[in-house]
Amino acid sequence: MTSSHGDGRGTLAAALAWQVAAGADEAVGEAPVDRYAQPQAVRASSVTPMPAAAATPAKPMTAPPPANSGAADAHRIAAGADTLEALRAALAAFEGCALKQTATNLVFADGNPESGLMLIGEAPGADEDRMGLPFVGVSGRLLDRMLAAIGRDRTGAYITNILPWRPPGNRQPTPAEMALCLPFVQRHIELVRPRIIVLIGGTSAKTLLGTAEGIMRLRGRWFDYSSPGLAHPIPALATFHPAYLLRTPTQKREAWRDFLALKKKIESADSI
Repeated sequence: MTSSHGDGRGTLAAALAWQVAAGADEAVGEAPVDRYAQPQAVRASSVTPMPAAAATPAKPMTAPPPANSGAADAHRIAAGADTLEALRAALAAFEGCALKQTATNLVFADGNPESGLMLIGEAPGADEDRMGLPFVGVSGRLLDRMLAAIGRDRTGAYITNILPWRPPGNRQPTPAEMALCLPFVQRHIELVRPRIIVLIGGTSAKTLLGTAEGIMRLRGRWFDYSSPGLAHPIPALATFHPAYLLRTPTQKREAWRDFLALKKKIESADSI
């Protein structure tokens, strides 16, 4: 008898110890209990408060990881270029932007940097990537006609883009890509020192004006573009991109108004 009871208690104790070791720290009956049907006092007494957990010591603050050095390198390299030829060479040697790996050619600029009129688009397309020149495809031919309508051609204007390399599939440039290329286009403007800038398309306008407003709100308006390397601000006009006008011909009227305003500004400028 004694040994039988002893063996039973030992078996139960071993089973209980195994359950505790396995993490079973509550005893649950076989039948459910409706706690809301019990008196308040019973319900209160049946709840055992958990002991307060010890506060976990806060991890010591660490310095944030260093920012991508690509933008800092771009600023340093761009600032070191003191001529357009040096800036082009610096861009050709720059390895900080992955777009260079998928592009066929560097698209730097076209036209006359002494013209006083600088047009800045968004990014090269397939034709521009193949030829290494900005605005040479269907959009470029429309831009040429728009310039001709105010008595200008590529000998009377200087044309470039925010990005010097074509994004794969003509996709929208990412904010990181824009940030990497922005120091170069800013330096480009400082070296050319145009009398008037035309920002062609929403990406160009928003990037150089530092605004989140869309091209529908920006177009037709004059802004003062400035940067540390400029002695004084430069008047900048935002307008539609020719590619958008090809898709939305009804907006050509507004673009014509923009170019009429540009012509008037050119005529009023001293050295253009």
